[in-house]
Amino acid sequence: MATPDAHLPRQVPIEGYGHGFFHFAGMASEGSILALPSGIHGWAPRTTAEIDAAALSLVFAEARALELLIIGTGTDPWAISDALRWRLRDAGLSVDAMPTRAAASTYNVLLGEGRLVAAALLALP
Repeated sequence: MATPDAHLPRQVPIEGYGHGFFHFAGMASEGSILALPSGIHGWAPRTTAEIDAAALSLVFAEARALELLIIGTGTDPWAISDALRWRLRDAGLSVDAMPTRAAASTYNVLLGEGRLVAAALLALP
């Protein structure tokens, strides 16, 4: 189920990242990204304050194909609000938040293991 804004209509590992960009499948993308079963999508949030249920609407749309959402929080740790955690849990998803570097690595390992994982990754400042 690819959407028109997908950078790549399939799920792939994150090959690299830097200040304001990600690399995947030999491509580069500026800004934050969502890595979902439908592909790698541009993602509007730039800070953790912008991460809410609306920002994760594509994740909720694909929740049946997922077990776990990893949220990359930029450079700093971030506590997911109880309301958002419960909303994700009600959709059948476990969630973990960690700095983007750790989140991208964890996503790659779990994807390589064949786990049903998604990542919402804030670009590094």
